[in-house]
Amino acid sequence: MDPPAILMVDDDAELSDMVGELLAREGWAVRVAHSAAEGERALAAQRPAAVLLDVMLPDANGYELCRRWRAAHPSLGIVMLTARGEPLDRVLGLEIGADDYLGKPFEPRELVARLRALLRRQQGAAAETSALCFKGLTIDRLTREVRAGTQRVALTSIEYKLLLALARSPGQAQSREQLNGAVQSGRYRPLDRTVDVQVARLRSKLREAAPGADWIVTVRGEGYVFVPRE
Repeated sequence: MDPPAILMVDDDAELSDMVGELLAREGWAVRVAHSAAEGERALAAQRPAAVLLDVMLPDANGYELCRRWRAAHPSLGIVMLTARGEPLDRVLGLEIGADDYLGKPFEPRELVARLRALLRRQQGAAAETSALCFKGLTIDRLTREVRAGTQRVALTSIEYKLLLALARSPGQAQSREQLNGAVQSGRYRPLDRTVDVQVARLRSKLREAAPGADWIVTVRGEGYVFVPRE
């Protein structure tokens, strides 16, 4: 089996060399691009398992790249690796499609652990059937497309991950802490009320696409549960 391919897009040559050596020791094949243009060419030449993406690139904004690459390559693993590590920056990165977000400076072992976790999730998703289908609702895990009734529902990355986490265990209540974990691995956790806000937005979008339907129910004192329609 070929080793997982990792693409790092960062204009810091010294850091890129260090991370490249670190990941190579883990047995991963690493390719480095020092600009968005180089990253685009590398992505077109060979689809990596995951991308480490900086925000502040000399020729593009990493957030915009993340948004574009997520839309074009739904199954691509994207980890934002950037000096912009404030909570609002993290939330923005996750909202536009990043699978994980790690601020600089970082602990090398944590970066390796997060990449391993991301690759495991990808392998698990590949082993599952491509779609979760319920009456009036379909979640395609390969394309990340969600349809409620006959309408396609445009979800943010966080909303999609929340829906998928709930729909994988229908009828089973999940706490806010569990749902936080589904949004992002690692030490960073959004506040409970952030999860409440995201679930409310998710419900609103599903209701707008399929009026009268409500697949997500609040369980007082526990969290939320996905309830398939009869």
